[in-house]
Amino acid sequence: MTAAGPRGLWLIGVWCAAAGATGCASHVNDTLWQPFAGWAAASTLGAGISGSSWLFAAIESCHLAGLAVLGGAVILVDLSLLGLALGDESLPRLSRDAEPWLLAGLIVTVASGALLFLSEATKFYSAGFWDSAEAPFAAKMAFLTAAVVFTFTVRRRILRTSDRLEGPSLRDRLVGITSLLLWLGVGVGGRAIGFY
Repeated sequence: MTAAGPRGLWLIGVWCAAAGATGCASHVNDTLWQPFAGWAAASTLGAGISGSSWLFAAIESCHLAGLAVLGGAVILVDLSLLGLALGDESLPRLSRDAEPWLLAGLIVTVASGALLFLSEATKFYSAGFWDSAEAPFAAKMAFLTAAVVFTFTVRRRILRTSDRLEGPSLRDRLVGITSLLLWLGVGVGGRAIGFY
């Protein structure tokens, strides 16, 4: 893979985020997103979670635990790709050992995140898009999609073939930085939702 590979993926991710934000802020927002948000919030599951005094907090705790496991697996391997941690470990073996944790964290995070969304779906809709949690939610989903695709395609392929006999290569560093930035975007978008 050349240096243009990660840069090309980054540009595609930025374009998708911009297209998604434009779509959400337009007619699509009123005709598709608003009815879906209303349906999700009124569903049995959504109404049950939002009506409970403790269920949302329990699901949020699972969401944060999943994020911690996912983040730990990602950061450990990416710092190793950058040559900043576990320099004596084989990258292919380290990535194989970390992948079950990454997958478990991702599954818990996505499942609990879907439940949290159902309980507060109308929070993520507004006529103006920028004056509600909808903008950071759209950014979080765009970064999450890009991060998952990048992690299980480019990053996985690089980790399985990486050889660090002479230290991290430029390719390894680009992949590690791109991965960290994509997952950071997910985290920042998620944290920004809390301000609404």
